[in-house]
Amino acid sequence: MTKRSASPRGHAILTQDDLRAHRQNLPKSKHGHSFAPDKVPPRFHTLIDPDKSPPQPWRDLPPASGLPPYRMNLDTILDAATLKSIEQSGTLVFHSVGDTGGVNTPTYIEGVTRFMECDFTHTTPPNHPSFFYHRGDVVYYDGESANYWPEFYEPYMHYPAPIVAIPGNHDGDLNPSTGESSLQGFVRNFCAQSAVISSDNRDSPRRTMTQPNVFWTLNTPLVTIIGIYSNCPEGGQVGDTQRQWFIAELKAADPQLPVILAIHHPIYSAFGSHPGSTRLKDFLDDSCAAANRAPDVVLTGHVHDYQRFSAPLHNKENVPFIVAGAGGYNKRLHVLGKVFHDAKQANKLPIQIEGEPEKLENFNDSDHGYLRVIVTKKKIVLEYVAVPDPSTNPADQYLKAYDSVEVLL
Repeated sequence: MTKRSASPRGHAILTQDDLRAHRQNLPKSKHGHSFAPDKVPPRFHTLIDPDKSPPQPWRDLPPASGLPPYRMNLDTILDAATLKSIEQSGTLVFHSVGDTGGVNTPTYIEGVTRFMECDFTHTTPPNHPSFFYHRGDVVYYDGESANYWPEFYEPYMHYPAPIVAIPGNHDGDLNPSTGESSLQGFVRNFCAQSAVISSDNRDSPRRTMTQPNVFWTLNTPLVTIIGIYSNCPEGGQVGDTQRQWFIAELKAADPQLPVILAIHHPIYSAFGSHPGSTRLKDFLDDSCAAANRAPDVVLTGHVHDYQRFSAPLHNKENVPFIVAGAGGYNKRLHVLGKVFHDAKQANKLPIQIEGEPEKLENFNDSDHGYLRVIVTKKKIVLEYVAVPDPSTNPADQYLKAYDSVEVLL
């Protein structure tokens, strides 16, 4: 059961006529051209069939670094005192966001990281986050090993908790000039055989993570987190081997604990250039039907903003599907079309496109930020923390959530 956070009353249903009217009202030049690209393209939906769009190349997966079924227990990366605090308090807190690699400027990844660190310095256990779950696009543009220092190790130099990850499309892309294979840098830094100082790490005390594969399951005392690698094609793509593994992991997950699915590409998105994917939606629907179980929460990235949808999934109603990809790639975020902003300003959230089941409950396309996830035995609380613009010289502080939703267990 999902409990929405306090939000303005109202419910907007956008028809295709509404969207056409929005496009007709865009500013035009005397030659009939729009002054800016339309963020709500013709026949817009919050998910599309990527096979009908220009494809990006599929990249074969690297060999697994661990043994099947590719699981890691939380006690292998946390100290005994932290794990004991989680078990005694019945509370697990962790960070999660994607699309952080600041290849253009470190300003915004460092701004987000600064306030993630405040969640440690301005709270006491058990409210300290236990780890950071990165949802992909750690390194731009093409997963180059040389960029792991400026885009990962240096920005998180003082982050005091373990960092685990699934790859994004940019982590799997190839830069021919490097001679590296797909995900070579990701595997060396996140799927190492042992926790060592990476050759890509110049000066940070952070050691490599020892995940068993690029898709894997994290077992914790309070929640099971299943991470899928959705490869490089726009709209994501999951091979049959990984699909069968995901079905098996859903079946094997502790029935007494909730399940969170993490995947880089979004299932739903209202950003026109990066909409959701019917391919991934079919993958998720079919897998849940085969396992007769569905995740309680779906966390994604890829789109550089924050969007929170609710939608039915298998036998669950109003499952939160959250896009959080404003982790610091650069200053410019992915801004939704004016038609969505108009509905939000008129207190008409949630927004639903006619004929589609998912609802856009809230969004933020102006502020970088991250998710703070709080899991107890009774509920999962998902908070989006919007961070101040670094140019305003904000003071260090514990930031209240811009948006939140509760999943009652």
